[in-house]
Amino acid sequence: MLDIGYSLSRRFPDPPQTDYRLADVRTLRHDLFCGDVYLADTKADREVSTGWGWVPVLDFAWALCDIVEQLDRDPRGNRSANRQYAELDFTESTDRMLFERRFGWVDVAADWMPADEPPLTFGHRLLRRESRDFLHDLLADLGDMHEGLMDNPAIWDIQSRFPRV
Repeated sequence: MLDIGYSLSRRFPDPPQTDYRLADVRTLRHDLFCGDVYLADTKADREVSTGWGWVPVLDFAWALCDIVEQLDRDPRGNRSANRQYAELDFTESTDRMLFERRFGWVDVAADWMPADEPPLTFGHRLLRRESRDFLHDLLADLGDMHEGLMDNPAIWDIQSRFPRV
């Protein structure tokens, strides 16, 4: 079972004068909603998580949905033995979260994990569903906290690009 979650940082609050209706994509993805994120395998009781407090949470959700689609470019889908790679780099550091798909399985690892620790493994279909659910749940939470956010055209665009599965 896959669980994707987040926590917002109190050390890096959003600027109080922000007009969320008019914020551009760069601001939404890189300058607001900082915190930490995790992907957890609840069955194995293991996770890949950040602990820095400054990860742009919306950018993580957005990028994760992009990566899941990128890993699905082989027309053979789950029948493909070819390895497909993607990485999510964190803007303010050299750390990366690494994704590798073969057949219908995706391995998730990170630069900061111990070298002898195996990656987390999830079904691609499950990762797609959960990443989109995470994005929509995050947007609902952020919309409740920040007036005008759900009226932003960039938010409409991301919701239409990655509908719930």
